[in-house]
Amino acid sequence: MRKDIIVFGVTIALLVIISSSFRAFDSATIKNFHISENEIFKYHVPSKEESLKMNVVAPYVGKTFTGFKQALAAKESAGLYGLVNAYGYMGKYQFGRKTLRNVGVHDFKHFLNNPEIQERAFDALLSINKWELRKEIKKYAGKTIKGVEITESGLLAAAHLGGAGSVKTFLRSNGKNGFRDGFGTSIKTYLRRFKGFDTTVIEPNRFAKI
Repeated sequence: MRKDIIVFGVTIALLVIISSSFRAFDSATIKNFHISENEIFKYHVPSKEESLKMNVVAPYVGKTFTGFKQALAAKESAGLYGLVNAYGYMGKYQFGRKTLRNVGVHDFKHFLNNPEIQERAFDALLSINKWELRKEIKKYAGKTIKGVEITESGLLAAAHLGGAGSVKTFLRSNGKNGFRDGFGTSIKTYLRRFKGFDTTVIEPNRFAKI
């Protein structure tokens, strides 16, 4: 009888040990791995259609005028037409209100909601800046200042950043006097980043409007 009791006790002990080895582990025992009860619902698995959209590759436009506009828009606003930054600059190309008035835009809300007007405003500003910098383009294009090659597209991009007057000051001071915007971006940065694009399609026009 005593032997049966001992065997029974050993059997129970073995069952307890075996069953305990299969219990659910405590996630807190795994270093740096913690999942809240609701966390699984925060994740979204894209559908087949969404996956196809995310894998779309934008056409390569290189150093064309379209490439110039895309590159500048990406730097200014990540291409967002409705963006208004901390300094009040707005749209895909980040216009100030004074500049918008100069190209014939007075309804700023309508401007933000109208991509076509934003594109036309940008083209108009390029025409104005090309007229303002026509002498500088002729004189400095192809030269190097402060290690940066000067090109027409670089000058137009720099003028978009700081105005044609700031670009002239930079050139005439041989790069000693430069402009930086509120985020610390310099004319020299834009001259380098946007050099060599084909902007010959832009017609210089002092009075260009949308």
